[in-house]
Amino acid sequence: MCAPDHFGVDYVINPWMKGNEGRVDRALAMRQWNDLKTALAKHADILLIPPEKGLPDEVFTANAGMVLGGRAVASRFREKERQGEEPVFRAWFAANGFKIAPWPQNVFFEGAGDALFDRGKPLIWCGHGFRSDERAADLLAKIFARRAVPLRLVDPRFYHMDTCLCPLAGGYLMYYPPAFEAESRAKIESEIAPGKRIAVGDEDALAFACNAVDLEGHIFLNQATPALQEKLRAAGLTPVITPLSEFHKAGGTAKCLTLKLVEP
Repeated sequence: MCAPDHFGVDYVINPWMKGNEGRVDRALAMRQWNDLKTALAKHADILLIPPEKGLPDEVFTANAGMVLGGRAVASRFREKERQGEEPVFRAWFAANGFKIAPWPQNVFFEGAGDALFDRGKPLIWCGHGFRSDERAADLLAKIFARRAVPLRLVDPRFYHMDTCLCPLAGGYLMYYPPAFEAESRAKIESEIAPGKRIAVGDEDALAFACNAVDLEGHIFLNQATPALQEKLRAAGLTPVITPLSEFHKAGGTAKCLTLKLVEP
């Protein structure tokens, strides 16, 4: 995680940012971030990367890269506003003992924002269409020796896959079907049995309920309707609501604010 010392909506690179420039309540953002960190710290060790001036989105560490074991793939950002984060994240990975896998300069890849390990089978879900390149899936499959399934995103509000899809323990998958093209929805349905799919509606999707952290039988979310919370309990998870309204203004909530360094 990265503390939001310099967080703000200082530019517009996704639909959520539009109209929110300069409107972040920094004190509230710090309280919300600390609440999330405190809740997660009950179930995991938290490592911090120092916040850097001039990088207001560094707080969204999900985009730092993707990690499995001691190997990391560092991100290649599409938007110039975030490219300054690349050397910061690469240096942090190296300083913390991760081997950084080689990655082509011309293939955009925005880390765990667009690549998530399934929790029921050795498979990587890979989003593309807005930020990450479709070619990233084949590269990740080779690096991590796992099958990769590319999914095309079609709604600009869900510009990263982790805003609309969340693999859950036990092989469950929470997702917002309209965020994906028809062929990609069919891929999800072919991989995940009906009883394991948790499709969310518009209200939950727009509150970024899918942008959640699944950890030790708990799922940490910005917001979730009672109906969705009941579905999550039925899947064996305990919902923990941790409001993150200030970060939602920039297009991210719980999952965006974290990067898992240890995967089953």
